[in-house]
Amino acid sequence: MKIGTRKLKSKLDQLYSAYNQKQYIDPDPLLFLYNYPDVRDREIAGIIASSLAYGRVAMIMQAVSAVLKKMGPDLRGFVMNADPESIAGMFQNFKYRFATGEHLSALIMGLQAVIADYGSLAACFTVDQAGGTDLSEGLVRIRTRVVRAGGAGHLLADPQKTSACKRSHLFLRWMVRKDQVDPGGWSNVPAAALTCPVDAHMFKIGHMLGFTKRRSADGVCAAQITQGFRRICPEDPVKYDFCLTRFGIRDGLDMSELKRFLKDDDYHV
Repeated sequence: MKIGTRKLKSKLDQLYSAYNQKQYIDPDPLLFLYNYPDVRDREIAGIIASSLAYGRVAMIMQAVSAVLKKMGPDLRGFVMNADPESIAGMFQNFKYRFATGEHLSALIMGLQAVIADYGSLAACFTVDQAGGTDLSEGLVRIRTRVVRAGGAGHLLADPQKTSACKRSHLFLRWMVRKDQVDPGGWSNVPAAALTCPVDAHMFKIGHMLGFTKRRSADGVCAAQITQGFRRICPEDPVKYDFCLTRFGIRDGLDMSELKRFLKDDDYHV
């Protein structure tokens, strides 16, 4: 490991120790996953929360909370017993930015179809993986089955396009990694294969660290930023995502403060 990489790893590990704590989760839609000890419920909470994870974080929290409250504590039971008419009525007044009650109802019915076919979202995701490291196939499989049910629209990103698929990779981080913050549950998916969820904050951080020069947060940008972190922590390249993105989200943690802490000529910050 080069001296600049060692220095950066040391600083990132300091940030991880300081901020990768449950006390720094709120406000973050990850918070909702802690209400579901059964992984079969948690994966449903995770895909709904991540699907709505765009826009202002306070509004995201309100939208996710409203949806999960209506669904009740038994998410799997709710999904499997849902019928299109009752779901449409339940969410007819739902509106969050581009998402309508029709989108949300279609997502829930699509999740029902996935679980009916495979038994769980995890089983659908991993059915043909066989220990491989290309997780995009699993995301495509879930999305394809959901979309086939019709109407979910933009709620699930298409990994076959040029998007960074931030919300999809955020969902995978939550479900695959297990530490003080990420609850995990999908233990047969390797953390080493995860891709960094690139939002506006991680896009700035990726440039700050010299991991990317891309002008937009697209799929290539996400791959470059992930590769930068993989050089530091090959077994868990998404390890530092949560602690780094507290800056610019949490009150009192400013991005300029992060830049001052990380500044070092050896790794281009």
